[in-house]
Amino acid sequence: MAEQALSDVKVLDLTWHMAGPYCTKLLADCGADVIKVERPGTGDPARSMGPFFKDDPHPEKSGLFLHLNTNKRSITLNLKSAAGKKIFKELVKDVDILVESFSPRVMSSLGLGYEELEKINPKLVMTSISSFGQTGPYRDYKATEIVGQAMGSVMYTTGRAEREPLKIGGAQAQYTTGVSAFATTLCAIYGQKQMGMGQHVDVSIMESMISASENVDLYYCCWGATRGRGFYRYRLGFLMSLYKAKDSYFLLGASGIAGTGMQKLPLLVDRPELMDHPFFTPDDPRARIAASDEEFDALITPYFKEHTKMEIVEKAQELRMATGPAQTTQDLLNCPQLRSRGYFREIEHPVVGKLPYPGMPFIMSETSPRWGRAPLLGEHNEEVYGRLGYTRDDLVKLRERGVI
Repeated sequence: MAEQALSDVKVLDLTWHMAGPYCTKLLADCGADVIKVERPGTGDPARSMGPFFKDDPHPEKSGLFLHLNTNKRSITLNLKSAAGKKIFKELVKDVDILVESFSPRVMSSLGLGYEELEKINPKLVMTSISSFGQTGPYRDYKATEIVGQAMGSVMYTTGRAEREPLKIGGAQAQYTTGVSAFATTLCAIYGQKQMGMGQHVDVSIMESMISASENVDLYYCCWGATRGRGFYRYRLGFLMSLYKAKDSYFLLGASGIAGTGMQKLPLLVDRPELMDHPFFTPDDPRARIAASDEEFDALITPYFKEHTKMEIVEKAQELRMATGPAQTTQDLLNCPQLRSRGYFREIEHPVVGKLPYPGMPFIMSETSPRWGRAPLLGEHNEEVYGRLGYTRDDLVKLRERGVI
């Protein structure tokens, strides 16, 4: 059995913040040799973003950086200097993939665009990740996470119909794009290995979000319809809503043909006498639709207040109801499902010590992921540059000149 799926792939990582680093993290965790190129002195801006280990704002203690840069090597290099560009081109000669997440025009303005680099390495796969892509009238627009969600149409379908669109929690645009870039880069590297050709992969955060949006379902595109915002707690045979248990929240789902899912609710809350109540019978769903939330909840929530979320979830699952706990980070660390699949592993780091880290979002039967730590800033300068022929004295001089 091979150790890792991508153990023969070499990657130069010019990404920062989230989307790009998540792409290269997945490559590194799958076994690729990923060299992260960071700015001398400060490194990836993610190093200065919290949360920090024990609330100590330190470039080696950012939880975000530690998570997104596992299994990578770090070098420092000033790409604005002539010497830095020369060294970078030497590195490009010997890699399969270059991933960058600068704004469009930046790489070309440095003389390091794809057209220039493919002359040095014709088989190079260069993946560029940006807010709107390398072309088009929006290519130079500035954007943040919430802009990506808004322009990718995800916000338009999130929230109540009578209220304004809402942002989805977290950095979903960034991570969705990271997965898109990972997948397309793998397609490109397959083409490189099979046909010996390189190519430029252009990944757009906006388009990644649209691709993951229900608004572009074939149904909506073909009919010219738009899926609006709406929050339907129950209609016909369907219920999907968050409720508070004795200890925390859980998501209660009751669905089924002709309302059979709703008929199970009385059994869940130990009130079989409600089986004939209009709210729970399949014959006429209009009673449920017309009822107020307070009216409906008064029948079922007393049971929830007396039981923990997992007691309710386990009973609901026995009744084949789509129900699950609204899990906190601590819940995830203790989740028996994730533990059984080995999703979290402890990794030792020289600054923050041993901590649990999330693994890959998939399992491959024949190749295992790597479980290595994130690098210290410039930790691998001597190792990487030494292979290019630079001596320790050379590195001292380059450091003094601000090149590395």
